[in-house]
Amino acid sequence: MAIQTRYIYLLKYILPVVDLAMLNVVYIACFYITADFGKLVSSEMDQNYIVTCNLIWLICSAIFGLYSSYGARKLERIYRATWRSVVLHFLFFTLYLLFSRNNDFSRTFLVIFYVALSFSFILNRFVGTSFQYVLLNKFNATKKVAVMGSNHTAVRISNYLQKQRNLNFYGFIGDDESIYSENGGVVSEVVTQRFVEAIEYGVQDVYVAIAPQRMADVKALIAEADRQCLRLKFIPDLGGTLGSPYTIDYLGGEFPIITLRNEPLEMMGNRFKKRAFDVLFSGIVILFVLSWLYPIIAILIKIQSKGPVLFKQQRSGRNDEPFWCYKFRSMKLNNESNEKQATKYDDRITPVGRFLRRTSLDEMPQFFNVFFGSMSVVGPRPHMLKHTEQYKEIISHFMVRHFLKPGITGWAQVNGYRGETKEKADMENRVKCDIYYLENWTGMLDVKIVFMTVINAVRGEENAF
Repeated sequence: MAIQTRYIYLLKYILPVVDLAMLNVVYIACFYITADFGKLVSSEMDQNYIVTCNLIWLICSAIFGLYSSYGARKLERIYRATWRSVVLHFLFFTLYLLFSRNNDFSRTFLVIFYVALSFSFILNRFVGTSFQYVLLNKFNATKKVAVMGSNHTAVRISNYLQKQRNLNFYGFIGDDESIYSENGGVVSEVVTQRFVEAIEYGVQDVYVAIAPQRMADVKALIAEADRQCLRLKFIPDLGGTLGSPYTIDYLGGEFPIITLRNEPLEMMGNRFKKRAFDVLFSGIVILFVLSWLYPIIAILIKIQSKGPVLFKQQRSGRNDEPFWCYKFRSMKLNNESNEKQATKYDDRITPVGRFLRRTSLDEMPQFFNVFFGSMSVVGPRPHMLKHTEQYKEIISHFMVRHFLKPGITGWAQVNGYRGETKEKADMENRVKCDIYYLENWTGMLDVKIVFMTVINAVRGEENAF
């Protein structure tokens, strides 16, 4: 739940009106400016296409949530959504013009229009930021809030409130003991006095961090707050029973649910984005790389040792479900493949296999796993079934990494935790990285890991053997 203020509420209505007005003013102005430059501009650009231009802008801004309450809550979100919307508008509008019946439009107009539109939006946001500064600082238009409690949750909420530019954090007006009633259900005089002082300062809301089992002991506090015309907002203090981070949501808007960790990929929209990236990326690799690389590597493998080109092995997948993982065979045929990890000077590895492992080319067939859905481009590396059974008994939170699809590369691998795990600490560090990825996933983090993987492969890695 966002903390609403009149400024944020009005901003999501004022901003689209101002942007649409600016879009139309810039469009019409650029139409005549282009004509003044002596360039031919179709009358359709002025009469009909301006409507399409507006509709495309509404679609683009909706895609990136520019005018949503979430988007308007932070200035950097507004800027990020704005430039993305402008770029997408350019693509959509240009494609529309290219495929429309009347192709007689001016390229000069498009250049002038998008340059002027970008500059206008920058100016618009700068003026808005200046207005916000004056409103919040000169006219003191912030909402004044305070906190009661001295527990871990109270400290966390106070740190959060102090960072909100549209809020004025008054401070703490009582510790844990002051929350609960004394003397047969009557709050202390100290609490009453602090309420009065907070009201004189202009405080409207007081956030109270309270242990859930003691909600029955705050009736007197609620009565006193009502008498003083203060709103109390209770936040359950779970710091003593649950480790951070945890989130609270509601099932059907009715039943509170406590989730022990943030998992961005539990959101269906994020899962679709990641799957779309996997299909697109793996499809490009299969079509443009493996189509010619596969036969070359296959011939080299066949020349050096007997056996199949591909090595397949059952490994632990998402939700600990086994799947067949494919690799280019880098070892001679042996009976220890499903039990023994490869070591630095492993005599089972063939010469071409050593090159494939050092350059990570042996993992390339896993793009077929990605394309067909058993793996992802980025995620925790899958382990042999025997190792999963072994590590889950000795490594804390080891199985948490199986909430995600396994990946060809991952946050642990680009941070140096790949290859043989000689010590327990090596696997613990790998698991920590995998859980960090699970809790902090973004599309840009996937892109970053892919780039880091390519850089590491070109540079060479010590643990790649």
